[in-house]
Parts: sequence; structure tokens; C-alpha cells
Amino acid sequence: MGCAHGKCCNRDSSTSDEDSGHHQRGLRPYKNKDGLTQRSLELVHVPSHNFTLQYSSLTQNGFYPDTTDRENQDSFCIKTQIQGNPNVHFFGVFDGHGQYGAQCSNFVKDKLVEILSSDPTLLDDPLKAYNSAFLATNSELRDSEIDDALSGTTAITVLVVGDTLYVANVGDSRAVIAVKDGDRILAEDLSVDQTPFRKDEYDRVKLFGARVLSVDQVEGLKDPDIQHWGDEESHGGDPPRLWVPNGMYPGTAFTRSVGDSTAEKIGVIAVPEISIIRLTPSHLFFVVASDGVFEFLSSQTVVNMVRYM
Repeated sequence: MGCAHGKCCNRDSSTSDEDSGHHQRGLRPYKNKDGLTQRSLELVHVPSHNFTLQYSSLTQNGFYPDTTDRENQDSFCIKTQIQGNPNVHFFGVFDGHGQYGAQCSNFVKDKLVEILSSDPTLLDDPLKAYNSAFLATNSELRDSEIDDALSGTTAITVLVVGDTLYVANVGDSRAVIAVKDGDRILAEDLSVDQTPFRKDEYDRVKLFGARVLSVDQVEGLKDPDIQHWGDEESHGGDPPRLWVPNGMYPGTAFTRSVGDSTAEKIGVIAVPEISIIRLTPSHLFFVVASDGVFEFLSSQTVVNMVRYM
């Protein structure tokens, strides 16, 4: 699972180092209760709106009792000062899956920000640039030496442009922001998981001929005609998945990804959903993480945990 955390509205008077756009080291590395070393907080100043962005990251293997040496297929990308602009910064988490998931996530985390950074229209039209970068990255992965027939990656990314966040999501990873509301700190989702639980995504992939069934339904243990699986947040361990009309593959539990050329034929696309949020003093920090986090922890729980880190 991968996670990137940004404290986005620590407004203060600037120093000469911050004005120059240089990175600054914050807290020294520390270990959590599981003995995992986390990266120290790093700082970058956003001079256009006079606040300091503090950020850190952590990635580790998920826990699988039967396969303790399972590969961590997640990757993340943090790139500050996009196009040399001290007000533009990029954060992304990429959750690979399939036999070549690690290669896919690493390819995409490098290629996406590379294409985004080289787009001369980025600051004039961030939405168009974001869409183009995702589609171009998907195309380049398809043309690479990596076999993406049954492998790929989700992508949740945040582009900070001054006091505005552009959040682009492909898949079931998530971005959430902490909002101060009186004495409370509330979690506000910046993205919506793209899975068959969503009626709009369900309807879209059905138009491409996808069968949407849980594993139990595919194996004949449950009625395949029942096309309601309840709410994603409270659902158990057998979610609806996508299958080709006459086969037992690919079985993806998401409806969008980068790669997955086989699943693309049944409606799995690399087109991002993009949300925009203007930062205010009430916004304290944001978290970008894979479903290795959010499958088990609610957005509010994650915010509560990060708040006291």
C-alpha cells in the first residue's frame, strides 16, 4: 500500500531559503509502532499564496498470511516545482496489479509526470493537460515492453497550482482532505472510487459487454442475476468484478485503470475523473493513498490518524 501526505495550508512568513524555492528538511525520520521508517517531513514554499507545503510518504507491503513475501506493487511520485515553477507541485500514488503490476506502476509514475511536466498548456488548461497526460501514458505503456494484457495500475494524483488542487483519479485509490469545522476535523473525499458499486460506472461497462459478478456468482455459489451488492463502504470481501462475456477473466474490481488492455475491451478506461478545490485556511492537510489503506480504513479514520502523526 502507498500513501503520501501533504500539509497544505501552513501559512507563515517566508524565509530566504523558502523564497529561493529550495527544499527544506523538517522532522527527522521516525519509526511507527510496526518499526517502519517513514520519510522525514520535507518543505516547499508556495510564494504565490505565501504558504508552506509540508509533505511525507510511506509505502509497505500489505499483510498476506499465506504469502508473506508478496511483492509490493505500489509506487508513488512526488515532484515539486513542475516546469521550474515554485507554485506547482505534483503528488501521486499508483497501485499496480496483475503479474506485472509493479512494472506498470513504476512506468506510469515516471511517465505521467514526465508528460504532464512537458505540456506547455499545463498552466493555461490543467484539465486538458491532465486528460491528455493520462491517455498518452496509457498509450505509451501499451507500446512498451511491459505486458499489460492482464496487468496495470490505478492512479490517484494531486496537482497543486498555487492555492488550487487538481485531483485526477483513475481506479479505486483515493485522495481525502482534512477540513477544520469548529472544534472538529472532518474528512472530505477529493475523489470517488471507480468501481462497479457506482451505478454510473456499472452502466458504462455493461454497455461494453462486461459481466459484473462477484467471485461467488461466477463460481455458481450465488445467483448471478442479483445485480445489487450493497454499499462499498460496508461491503464484505467479495466485491463485484468485471469479466469478459465468455471467460473467467480479467476479474477487475475497478472500472478504470492505466494498462489492462484486455479489460479495456469491456470498458475499463484510463480517462481520469478530475475534481478542483480551492484551498482555504480551513483545509489542514490532504492524504493520497491506495485501496490498501482505504479498503480497511474509512476516510475519517485516516484523517484522524494523520492528524496525530
